[in-house]
Amino acid sequence: MQTLKEKKPKTHNEASIRISGAEAIIHCLLAEDVNLIYGYPGGAIMPVYDELYKFQDRLHHVLTRHEQGATHAAQGFARVTGKVGVAIATSGPGATNLVTGLADAQIDSTPMICITGQVPRHLLGSDAFQETDIIGISTPVTKWNYQITKASEIPEIMAKAFFIAKSGRPGPVLIDITKNAQFEEFDFSYSRCIGVRSYKPSPKPEIAKIESAAELINNAKKPYIVFGHGVILGKAEEQLRALVEKAGIPAAWTILGLSAMDTDHPLNVGMVGMHGNYGPNVLTNECDVLIAIGMRFDDRVTGSLETYAKQAKVIHFEIDPAEIDKNVKADVAILGNARESLDLLLPLIKENNHDAWHNKFKKCYEEEYEAVIKNDLYPTKPGLTMGEVIEEINLASENKAVIVTDVGQHQMIACRYAKFKQTKSNITSGGLGTMGFALPAAIGAKMGAMDREVVAIIGDGGFQMTIQELATIFQNKTPVKIVVLNNGHLGMVRQWQELFFESRYASTVMTNPDFVKIAEGYRIEAKKVEERKELKSAVQAMMASKEPFFLEVSVEKEDNVFPMIPSGASVSDIRLK
Repeated sequence: MQTLKEKKPKTHNEASIRISGAEAIIHCLLAEDVNLIYGYPGGAIMPVYDELYKFQDRLHHVLTRHEQGATHAAQGFARVTGKVGVAIATSGPGATNLVTGLADAQIDSTPMICITGQVPRHLLGSDAFQETDIIGISTPVTKWNYQITKASEIPEIMAKAFFIAKSGRPGPVLIDITKNAQFEEFDFSYSRCIGVRSYKPSPKPEIAKIESAAELINNAKKPYIVFGHGVILGKAEEQLRALVEKAGIPAAWTILGLSAMDTDHPLNVGMVGMHGNYGPNVLTNECDVLIAIGMRFDDRVTGSLETYAKQAKVIHFEIDPAEIDKNVKADVAILGNARESLDLLLPLIKENNHDAWHNKFKKCYEEEYEAVIKNDLYPTKPGLTMGEVIEEINLASENKAVIVTDVGQHQMIACRYAKFKQTKSNITSGGLGTMGFALPAAIGAKMGAMDREVVAIIGDGGFQMTIQELATIFQNKTPVKIVVLNNGHLGMVRQWQELFFESRYASTVMTNPDFVKIAEGYRIEAKKVEERKELKSAVQAMMASKEPFFLEVSVEKEDNVFPMIPSGASVSDIRLK
């Protein structure tokens, strides 16, 4: 692929300089306006770390306690800022420890660059110490990867890496650099990449298809919007709201679309998916026009494809051609950036309202409220629920916090009940479902949004997968708020075992350590809540703190998340209990 470089007049300051490949890496990062990276040093990347030492005033490196933590921190930073997150590691196990984060970023379309050291070129393929074929390993879970074996390759490859990571549908890129290339000197100059021949990241929307979509929407009796992460990535929040309000269309979100639209907007009807709201799921199979914006029809959203929205005309706004007709056949497919596509659509949309249709969602909500929501948020039983903890956080934060969730029951509860007034406020592992994501991701999110409160909601299982990142919080004095909802089980797996495996709790009961003492061991203020009367004051104290704060809440051990669509069932078969 030929790289198209940014054209600009040469000045004296842009003359090439003779430097090592390791120093060139630093200059490339600075040229791309990177001032924060996450990583863990080792032998094969040591020359780059030696140069980092010299640039500490311009490029801040955060030492995580595990390379996976570096990737998740970079993801959290990217998700809250919209910038490219950067992680760095050594060869061999350092590089392989990045793979989970790469896979997570790939499926959730997060712009990230991982830089790995590699054994010298002459040792490649010799099974040298800490050599792994990270290019081969990472190929399925990256948007692009490349191995640099000569220092002179560095500027062009790094420029291309940043362009590919952040353009079109964003994703992770891995650049592997042999040790000899880090030591070699060459004449360095840098130009940002503005295009790669044969790579067309942002298709231009076709006007004819925009017109067809407008006609379907204007004539619909029961139109329904489902919006996803592509709205946030495409910076199309304003356009989405304008479409919803002008046409009077009920709109629901995927878990990665959450916060693209205020949760209290009158036409925001809730969440779709396995543990989504009752109305948004069942009424999918009643709408006459389904408008999917920046979402990919994931199996957790659609349930059985054999019954999903078969009665509806489907309009799919999507930037990635590979997603069109992959799962759900579109009657009108509009390729392009969501903001650009909706800007073209809006003038063609007639002002309308669909009150009778919207009332069906309201009635479904009332039914769900009585069966589920009331008991989750305002329980009368002795044990604490996850839902009431989330509600207290909403109140204490005035719905302004960034909520970072791990994976499991607490994730679904948080996505159901967290309230937002600002975009880029819900950070979670969606497609991969990575336990251990939240703690390091919250570090990155806080460092990317120091003016906002960042609250990590984590289960007792996922917390112990990356618990060592408490040391990263302590060392950097990052004022993250950590809430562990402890039910003594791997909760979501336990729920499935109860419902579908006759309550055979195979390897899901957890004997946990004293989390408060562990947090205090890292000099983090910590508190444990076991009774309802303690909850409000504890949450308020946490939110009022200007320092890192750890809060453990003991919740009911066998409390399930409902509604629920059983795996492979129709969205119409959603269970309220």
